[in-house]
Amino acid sequence: MTAIPPGDLAGHTRELLTANRYMVLGTVDPDGHPWTSPVYFAAAGHREFYWVSATDARHSRNIADRPQVSIVVFDSTVAPYHGRALYAAGDAAELTGDALERGLRLYPGHPDRGATPVTWQDVTAPSPYRLFRATASDMWVLCPRGPQQPCPLHGLARDHRTRIT
Repeated sequence: MTAIPPGDLAGHTRELLTANRYMVLGTVDPDGHPWTSPVYFAAAGHREFYWVSATDARHSRNIADRPQVSIVVFDSTVAPYHGRALYAAGDAAELTGDALERGLRLYPGHPDRGATPVTWQDVTAPSPYRLFRATASDMWVLCPRGPQQPCPLHGLARDHRTRIT
């Protein structure tokens, strides 16, 4: 990750979304049981997250019943106590129509991310896969700071999240 000026949480958010290929998607089944899944994603701006999943995947079935999701994007390569993470809550849905056409232009993101583009045929019947989008209504980042050092924005020497507006 590149050095982001202290207090530039928007830049920190962009860096997290650009540098990481996977997010943890949290869903809940009809009985209220939570489920998390790692999925390859492409972001559009700060608040839209796109991924492809099988229609029979547990998280896909959960979204069909309960569209509310949680998302975490984090850098698992950093040393302990150097955590970098983005947290989001919002709604997700399988894409159709114009939203699907737009999603296909955005997913799988920039070619240097290494994923293969998908086509309309790849994510519509009779294919078992679909393109999904989550739109975040709330977002937070783990304020960046060195171990045992205060964050430059808040002066707190402990892990804490800051809402992204």
